Order: sequence, then C-alpha cells, then structure tokens
Amino acid sequence: MAQLVSMYKYPSDTKVFDDYYASTHAPLAKTMPSLRSYEYSTGQVVSAAGESPYYLVALLEFDSLEAIKTALNSPEGQKTAGDLANFAQAGVDLFMFDTKPA
Repeated sequence: MAQLVSMYKYPSDTKVFDDYYASTHAPLAKTMPSLRSYEYSTGQVVSAAGESPYYLVALLEFDSLEAIKTALNSPEGQKTAGDLANFAQAGVDLFMFDTKPA
C-alpha cells in the first residue's frame, strides 16, 4: 500500500476552510482513480513538541506510490490539485510514500 498525506496549515478563517473542504474539496479528491480510502482529521492537530502549524491532515491510501503518481496526473487529480488554490491559501504540505505492515 501507499499513502498520500496532505497537511494543511492553519487558515485565517477556519469556518470558511471547513465548509469548503467538506462540501467541495473532499468530494473532488474522492474522484481520483485507484483511491482505496480517504480520511481526514477532526479537531485540533497537535505535535509532540507542542503547538502545531497544521490545521487539518488528510490521509489518502492507494495500492502503490506509482498509483498515487498516476492518480495525481489524471484529469481528476489535476482538478483536485488545482482546487487547492481555492481554499488552502495558508499552504499545504504533501507527502507520498509506500507503506508496509509492521
């Protein structure tokens, strides 16, 4: 399996962010091909060091890193990536990696 982790920095207006994310961005992201599962954080994102600059973390699971790359390059993936400018003005960090059971 592989994961795409999207870490959204703290927006200036959390209500506007939450409304847009839930009603528009999340449904759009769910259209990406080969997506196995999609979940995102609710409530405060904390770190072991204390306060976190991140407001929301999304976890998208695919079969492989190659499947993530293919999904991101698809028309649905391009549309999803293009949508970030509509609500994630504070920034988002994206991480992609293969995983294995421990």
